Amino acid sequence: MIEEDTLSGIVAPKVITSDAQNERYIAVLLELEKKERLSAKEREFAELLTVLIEAYEDERYPIQAANPVEVLTALMEANNLKQKDLAPLLGSESLVSEVLRGKRELNKHHIQRLSERFNVSPAVFF
Repeated sequence: MIEEDTLSGIVAPKVITSDAQNERYIAVLLELEKKERLSAKEREFAELLTVLIEAYEDERYPIQAANPVEVLTALMEANNLKQKDLAPLLGSESLVSEVLRGKRELNKHHIQRLSERFNVSPAVFF
């Protein structure tokens, strides 16, 4: 049986309706993740919290689809990279420029190199 203090007083989780409730469920989930071993009930409880948190955040904070150029631009900004930094991956600075201006599309080799460089799924470039 799950002890109430382990679950911060959440006995029967409900659909999340506020940011405060979401934060509380996240805190409880993090508590559970810190434990070395979970009982079967605790694992089920963690799975339920995960589903509830994901559903709330997907609805409340949807991620808008981005085109490959927007994704690449965001990754470059996040990693403080300039066009010249991507030239070795794509072939040349002029090619990087053409891709970023939308005049040229990324091919499968470019996508593979970029996904490895940024440690992201190749799917983000489609």
